[in-house]
Amino acid sequence: MSLAKPVVEQWYRDATGAMFEVVAIDEDDQTIEIQYFDGSVAEMDYEAWSEQMLEGSLQNGEAPEDWSGSVDIGTEDLDREFEDFAQPAAWSGTVESALRR
Repeated sequence: MSLAKPVVEQWYRDATGAMFEVVAIDEDDQTIEIQYFDGSVAEMDYEAWSEQMLEGSLQNGEAPEDWSGSVDIGTEDLDREFEDFAQPAAWSGTVESALRR
């Protein structure tokens, strides 16, 4: 039986249903770097990859349509609150007058 080798930029689904992308393969160390949809990064060795493929717990997956999972930042993760920003005054001039300043 031929095992599917990992492919960089290919998405897969693990036994728990979590989606991840292969982001790098290190032939020297025989490791595979993966990034889950939520942005967390993990490393898997070739042996673990092969075992999981044999068991059927790794499956090819489609890239998520909502790619923002790994870059989604909530306001609680920011250094400041949005409410702290002053509201701009109503615009009363033309673009040309603003550019001349």
